[in-house]
Formats: sequence, C-alpha cells, structure tokens
Amino acid sequence: MRALVVEDDSGIRRQLAIALTRAGYVVETASDGEQGCYLGDSLHFDVAILDMHLPIMGGLEILHRWRRDSRSMAVLVLTGDDAFSTRLTALDSGADDYLTKPFMMQEILARVRALIRRNNGHASPIIQSGDVVMDTRSGDVTCSGQRVDLTRLERRLLEFLLYRAGTAVTRTDIYEHVYAESNDSDSNTLEVIVGRLRRKVGTTAIETVRNHGYRMPAVVHDL
Repeated sequence: MRALVVEDDSGIRRQLAIALTRAGYVVETASDGEQGCYLGDSLHFDVAILDMHLPIMGGLEILHRWRRDSRSMAVLVLTGDDAFSTRLTALDSGADDYLTKPFMMQEILARVRALIRRNNGHASPIIQSGDVVMDTRSGDVTCSGQRVDLTRLERRLLEFLLYRAGTAVTRTDIYEHVYAESNDSDSNTLEVIVGRLRRKVGTTAIETVRNHGYRMPAVVHDL
C-alpha cells in the first residue's frame, strides 16, 4: 500500500516516514502544501497523512482540491489545534479521520490501517481468500493454518490482492499501489514476485487473468 505524508515539520515528517516504511508501506513525503497537493494529484495513494498548517497551500485547500477532483484516498488530518470547530471543518472538507499533536506513533499506524480497511470495504483486520489469511495489524500471513514468511514487497502485493479478492487487478494498478520507485530492478519484476508468492501460498491462490493482470478468489468471509 502507498502512503503520502504532507508535513512541514521535518522531525515529524521523518518519524512518520520511517514508521510507515517499517510497517510495510511505500511512502512519499512533501514538506509544503503545494508539493503535497501535486503528489496527491499525480500518484495513486491508499492513504494520506495531511497536516492542516502548511506553507504555500493549507491543508483545507488541499482537501477541497483532492475531493473536488475525485481523489478517493483516505485522508488522516494532523493538527496542533484541538478546537471543535477545526475538527468539524476538516471532517466536513473531506477528511476521513483527525488526530491532534502530539500523538503516539502506534495510534497513527492503527488509524492508517483502519482507514485502508474501511476504504476497501472491510470491517475486520483479518482478510482472507481461500486458505490464505492475513492479519493486517501484525502483517502475519498463514496458509492452511501454517505461518508464511514474506518479504515486504511480497506482503504488500498479497495485501493488495486480498483486499481486491474476486476482482481482476491490472499490472498498472499493482505497480501504482505496491511498488516503490526504486524497486524496478529485474529481481523485483511483477512476474518474479507473483511466482515467489505462489510457491509460498499455493500455485492456485493467485490466478493469471490473460491480457489483464491477476486475481485471488473472492473472500469467503471477514473473520
């Protein structure tokens, strides 16, 4: 999954980027509103963490533009202002969640996971297709009850496919949501990653859709 952090405080921005990267996300950052708005318009993100008070362009203006242009990524707003009116304005402008500073990093990560689940139509942190089960809180994956060890890229791809189980996803969609810009070496080509995943979770778990992309069977149920 791909996350955008728009925060002018360099320390907070760096901490968020490190925590999200360690949690398995592909992370892009911006230090001002203009750059953040441009990235949100130009790339595909699953979630954005957006500070309200930014140089050049404020967070509320960015929200209005993104929602006006039908940018559907989940948006978590950060601000040092805990006034009720500020929270209400942010939510009414298109924010999906709101958190005041200072904050605990564990709470940020939990809220990001919840927003991504909600945007993908899942209430439970457990997502499943057939015998393949992922706990999105820990990132743990099991197949037929046996733990499966995955690389970060394999885990991101599997999570993306699980959230869209039953739907064929294009290679373009996968590259936009799963790959970092630096992960374009031959060893990380999509076919290679899918092949490795199939060896770990079963050859029939991921179907190749001819001239389109890949698909996992529809989720049986949310646990």
